[in-house]
Amino acid sequence: MTRILVLWDIDRTLVYTGQTDRQVYRLVFEELVGRPAERLPAKGTGVTVPKAVRQLLTDNNVAPAEIESLLPRFLDALPGGLEALRDTMLSTGYVLPGAPDALKAVANAPDLVATVLTGNLRASALIKLAAFGLSQYVQADIGAYSSDSAHRPALVAVSQRRAEAAHNVPFTHANTVIIGDSLEDVRTGAEGGARVLGVASGTTTETELGNAGADLTLPTLEDPGAVLEAVHRLAS
Repeated sequence: MTRILVLWDIDRTLVYTGQTDRQVYRLVFEELVGRPAERLPAKGTGVTVPKAVRQLLTDNNVAPAEIESLLPRFLDALPGGLEALRDTMLSTGYVLPGAPDALKAVANAPDLVATVLTGNLRASALIKLAAFGLSQYVQADIGAYSSDSAHRPALVAVSQRRAEAAHNVPFTHANTVIIGDSLEDVRTGAEGGARVLGVASGTTTETELGNAGADLTLPTLEDPGAVLEAVHRLAS
């Protein structure tokens, strides 16, 4: 039986967390830099957290030498900041339509290996999945996170190696599928070595995802059968 590695994006594919991430950025910036941030990272881009934090520090006129010393401290502080705002995240955020059933369908398919590939730090990703009750549907230990690399396309190979070690099956471009909502997810697949199922659950339309190179697109995750069919088509 052919095995297929399914790499779920998290933000705006599975869950929407409102302004929580930006609130955490704001709080950590003020704590470490000693003044409020005037500009925050753009929402819904899919850019990895280390790149977003570096840009945040640059855009708010932190000296280059300071950025290098602040960056690791900033990254270390983010998961704790997110955990502190868990209640806010749950009250202002939500699971996207169809996500639980789609996740369950993929997790229960005997030929599919489900995990995550996300621009979140590992600890933050696990907080989000647990908070919204989605952890049981993915094998988080074989996932890939921006804690592993700030270069998102490199994360495909990270998860492929982990999945191969765990399941004793080689995973390549031919049997790896990313499910995500952003242009960054499409680029990750194209450059990293995976097929891409684009879902217009975020700020990017199906047309935009398709034009950017998504191999297949869906309007939402609300039809689990369509998700399974698309994954199998991409890896056939």
